[in-house]
Amino acid sequence: MSAAGVSDAGGSLLCRQARALGDPTRYRIFDHVRAADHPVGVAELTDHTGLNHNAVRQHLAKLCGAGLLVERTAPVKGPGRPRLEYVLDPAAEGRWGSTGPYQRLSLLLSEVISSGDPPVVVGERAGRRSVAGSDTEVDPLDAVVEEMTRQGFDPVVERGEGVAEVVLRSCPFEEVARADPSTVCELHLGTARGLVAEVGGLSVDSLSPEDPGQAGCRLEITLEAGGS
Repeated sequence: MSAAGVSDAGGSLLCRQARALGDPTRYRIFDHVRAADHPVGVAELTDHTGLNHNAVRQHLAKLCGAGLLVERTAPVKGPGRPRLEYVLDPAAEGRWGSTGPYQRLSLLLSEVISSGDPPVVVGERAGRRSVAGSDTEVDPLDAVVEEMTRQGFDPVVERGEGVAEVVLRSCPFEEVARADPSTVCELHLGTARGLVAEVGGLSVDSLSPEDPGQAGCRLEITLEAGGS
């Protein structure tokens, strides 16, 4: 659809995104973050674009304001101010060349059918693939939460002594989960198991499901020796 064919009367999110991406440099920044398998910092984007930090930050502000990217604070690894990093906004999934949750779900379900493996096993393979080659110096639980954030689960962590509970405040497959909660929950559990198996230092004990519309499913995780 052309820009003229899209109503902007209500400040449409799609219109704001289209305008933000109309700038070639801004699209290049968005595309780099979208394709990255890790949160992207300003320094990486200055190297990628050849622009100075201030120019990159101005473009990032536009992309975040349009609901295309999310700005967050990176985990602290040493002295000094924590750096900012950027990931794809879940609102942009499935648009502008990115893969949306239901596209991912269709691939997982296709794998269930073609392989004959149960959903939990297929989910585990997908979880391993999603973090393969990630930074091994990152705290294992932070790495798992980071990837679950990227996948649209909106997780929050409640840490205890040697254990953690990850509350999933959003279900990226909500509509399908309403119709077939068993399959979707098994995929989620398998994904979590694959993530922790790949990053190491953790083990998934259980997934306590809730109503997909309300979300709030809880992952019980044990922090193994050296994993906290």
